[in-house]
Formats: sequence, structure tokens, C-alpha cells
Amino acid sequence: MDTKKRNGRQNGVADKLARTRSRTMDSGRGGRNGFDATGAKWTFLTNHAHVLGLIHTDPDLVLREIAAEIGITERAVQRIVHELEEAGYLIREKIGRRNHYEVATRLPLRHPIEAHRSIGDLLKLINKK
Repeated sequence: MDTKKRNGRQNGVADKLARTRSRTMDSGRGGRNGFDATGAKWTFLTNHAHVLGLIHTDPDLVLREIAAEIGITERAVQRIVHELEEAGYLIREKIGRRNHYEVATRLPLRHPIEAHRSIGDLLKLINKK
């Protein structure tokens, strides 16, 4: 493929991405505190930490409520909860049609820099509870 066609295609993709970002910001679909999917702002904690914090505060929250509070999709929350369950940080109990979660607060944080601290230490820092 010649350079002109390739550059034209790349510019088209860039234009489409810019229009999508503009629509996302204009539509007010940003998350809590103005954070949005475009990455316009950043935070010190990951979405995994946000999910754990919310579940620790209210173990009976539905995933849709967690997604709305954090400002991510429900599918992203499902993936995060699944990963946290697989790693042993979340224990799920089915109660009727709903799930009740328990956070394993005694487990260490995962990165070697912070592994001397537990999930409970992190949750005490970020939650009001």
C-alpha cells in the first residue's frame, strides 16, 4: 500500500477517535468527579481498588451501581470482580438472585513495593467505614 493511502486511512481513524472523544465528553457520560473514559484526568488508585473499596463499604451493591459510581462499564466491573475472585481477594455468596461479597482484607497487596501492606490497610485508608 502506498504512503498516501496509508496516511489517509490513519487520519480517518484519528478523526473518528477525536469525534468519539468529543461526543463522550459532550454527552455528560463522565464518571464520578469528572473522570471520563477519554483519560482526561487520572487517579492514584486503579479501578480494581475502587471496586474493592465500594464492595467493602456495601457488600450487597449490584455491579450496575458499582459501574455507575466509578464511571466504567458494567462489563468492566464484571471482569474486575471475576479477577478479584480468582485471586482470592473477593468471596462471593449467592443469596437468592443476588450476590453478597466479602473482601479478604488480610491478603497482601500485589505489587512488591506495597506487599508489606494488606488489602485491609488500603481499605482503611480510602474508605470512611
